[in-house]
Amino acid sequence: MRTTFTLLFVLAFVFTYAQDTKNFIDLNYIEVTGKAEMEVAPDEIFIQIFINESDYKGKQTLEILERNMLKKLQEIGIDLKKEFAVNDISSNFKDYWIKKTDIFTSKQYQVIVHTAPMAGRVFRELEGLGISNISIEKVDNSEIEKYKKEVKVKAIQAAKEKAESLSGAIGQTIGKAIYIRESEPLYAPVMANTMMKARGMELDASYTEPDIEFEKIKLEYSVDVYFELK
Repeated sequence: MRTTFTLLFVLAFVFTYAQDTKNFIDLNYIEVTGKAEMEVAPDEIFIQIFINESDYKGKQTLEILERNMLKKLQEIGIDLKKEFAVNDISSNFKDYWIKKTDIFTSKQYQVIVHTAPMAGRVFRELEGLGISNISIEKVDNSEIEKYKKEVKVKAIQAAKEKAESLSGAIGQTIGKAIYIRESEPLYAPVMANTMMKARGMELDASYTEPDIEFEKIKLEYSVDVYFELK
């Protein structure tokens, strides 16, 4: 009896699914794709700083360089608790036992700033301290999830407008949406090798002009929608 009941349940489920599928196929519908794009200005600029003690042999220790760097960053308005971090520490200590060389330490830091002029100022001020191994790792936006939702809404609105226009051209109207297939917005934080520009020029280690800007982050999104056709 249990086997028979299970079989009947499966048959009933398959029948119901088939009916639902058939009903969907039998509807008159219009299929459209809505697309939307948005450009967002970055407000998080990730600066990478690398200090290798061996580069300053006989001049300054890493501790002195680090202390001067932190003081300068504070002076120009960097919140060290929120916008500064040590990413990596390494040394050639293992080489000392093999080659009997001097022991040098290196550190990698990350600073987050929120405007292009501030990024330029960090470059200039640290170069003034003799720290020139500085690069921009990436740029991002702190509210990117909000903008991703907005571009999704614009995409489905575009789909509806397209469906209304096409159906109106043949004297018909659309009803409710009966199928929606979305895709995640095309987005990645901008890796900043060539994204920092100043009056049409790339910013290099010796550049001091503060009039700089970053390429905007581009969001792209598409959605397929089936609307009932009346």
